Amino acid sequence: MEDYLIKGMAAGNEIRYFAAYTKDSVEKAREIHNTSPVCSAAMGRLLTGGALMGSMCKNDTDVLTLKVEGNGPIHSITVTADAKSNVKSIIYNNNVDLPLKPNKHLDVASAVGLGVLTVIRDEGLKEPYVGTTALMTSEIGDDLTYYFAESEQIPTSVGLGVLVDKDYSIKHAGGFIIQLLPFASEETISKLEESIAKVQSVTEYFDKGMTVEEMMRSIIGEEVFGCDLTIEEKRSVQYKCNCSRERVTKALISIGRKELQSIIDDGEPITMHCDFCNSDYKFEVDEIKQLMTEI
Repeated sequence: MEDYLIKGMAAGNEIRYFAAYTKDSVEKAREIHNTSPVCSAAMGRLLTGGALMGSMCKNDTDVLTLKVEGNGPIHSITVTADAKSNVKSIIYNNNVDLPLKPNKHLDVASAVGLGVLTVIRDEGLKEPYVGTTALMTSEIGDDLTYYFAESEQIPTSVGLGVLVDKDYSIKHAGGFIIQLLPFASEETISKLEESIAKVQSVTEYFDKGMTVEEMMRSIIGEEVFGCDLTIEEKRSVQYKCNCSRERVTKALISIGRKELQSIIDDGEPITMHCDFCNSDYKFEVDEIKQLMTEI
């Protein structure tokens, strides 16, 4: 099953949802950052959350950034997503190793620790929107749920999951965001709460061979509300870094003549590194001299 995302309505249009399968994207992130299992799980959850929230962007040029900062050994994770659900990530400490929890699950909360979640929405305005909330459980999904309630006042349930295989590769990854619309009835609210309470793990659905559509029908479909959910859009999700030599060159030019001259005076080539995809861009001294003529 390739990575993809669906979004639509349910319960007679009283509920809207976003749901995705993100195994390949999380696996690519794991390979790029060489993460330990608990780091893969934490980063993969935030990466999936980014893909889902990216699909909420109003404009094609919007960019969303999620950042988790905690006092646990991971320290911080940053995810950037665009309106097409292309995602990329950075993790501060990629090699955390902690004992499993009593239920044999990876201890993401201890790896992240207490801290804050920051959501930055760049919609091309003079200043981006920045919302910050405390990490309530440090399990990522619960923290995004709290963010929606606290910062956007939208009753929301976020479920995120990453299943790491025995060889440390990603076996399954995915998640959902379910939101109640303002005119939702008390009956719909009650049924939704009961249905979500039964969800033990997002990855259990995929491990049973279910698709994203089947998972959502099980949670908010005909079996629960007596009417099937509608799918308004289906799109691909991928781990994609938009760095390029051209973009890095522009970044070099932006540091100004004084800094470029200092590089030239050192007489050594410089290498620009992208933390999102681990790409390196080397610039010889003669190339730096050429950039000076473009300022």
